[in-house]
Amino acid sequence: MSSPASLRVAVVQFEPVPDEPDRNLDIVRTHAEAAAAEGVALVAFPEMCLLGYWHLRRQTAERLHELAEPADGPHVSAVGRLARELGIGIGVGFLEEDAEGRLYNSYAVCLPDGAVHVHRKLHAFEHEAISSGSGFTVFDTPWGVRMGVLICWDNNLVENVRATALLGATVLLAPHQTGGTNSRSPHGMKPIPMELWERRLTDPLSIEEAFRGQNGREWLLRWLPARAHDNGLFVLFANGVGRDDDEVRTGNSMILDPYGRIVAETWAARDDRVVADLDLDLLPLSTGRRWIRGRRPELYEILTHPTGDELDPERHASRRSR
Repeated sequence: MSSPASLRVAVVQFEPVPDEPDRNLDIVRTHAEAAAAEGVALVAFPEMCLLGYWHLRRQTAERLHELAEPADGPHVSAVGRLARELGIGIGVGFLEEDAEGRLYNSYAVCLPDGAVHVHRKLHAFEHEAISSGSGFTVFDTPWGVRMGVLICWDNNLVENVRATALLGATVLLAPHQTGGTNSRSPHGMKPIPMELWERRLTDPLSIEEAFRGQNGREWLLRWLPARAHDNGLFVLFANGVGRDDDEVRTGNSMILDPYGRIVAETWAARDDRVVADLDLDLLPLSTGRRWIRGRRPELYEILTHPTGDELDPERHASRRSR
């Protein structure tokens, strides 16, 4: 299969309705239909967008099992049918329960040819009942482009993005629920005042300024472009926006090229969609692709050995270090 010179993609940010997958699926359908009309090949939605996110930490394990579904469950299957109907790829986040009853923060990429690729978050911390995944997710697509998925905190650990690139991905789907978290770091993110979100319709400038500031876009720009640049990847950053339990997600959904440049973005304080054409001809000579070829793998054995002070994801996140 010959590879195209460009690929039109979209990322969507929206405020999911907690525990209402049918209503969230309606939002997915509306944006997917609009994206298809715009000639998009693939549209990426945020982490856990079919169910909502941060409120899950307050649920009992029994309730989480009630809310979860298998990878071939009703809502993921509905997204798969929609992908085939529209002839596009659609990525959505959901709470997965496997055949052994384990729970995962998962992301399903449903392709128009009927294939479904599911990534389980490698560093899950939302609830003690939610397990972390154990493998990378990289796959071929009908467009001759190899894609990978990393969910939220997966992207913060540089080894995960490099591994995804080494497995052949040139486009990384990076669904998130971030911005406005209460980091324990004195120079990390801090919460966005809820009152700014609640008066966004009468005072849109204040909430957009907060979204673009040090607790939103400025924080993202400290690290997200580096993941694209250092690994020669297009990055599709699809983030939640608005109220997420007791925090405010800052949106800022964006598409970056392999040089770490922002191709398209939004800082709107509302549900929004960003569309861009990926210039695939940028890949071969991108800095990150050339750096990867200059590696000396024999030097990196240290990366595979524990240092003794590692924390499991839930304990690490309990320190609010996101």
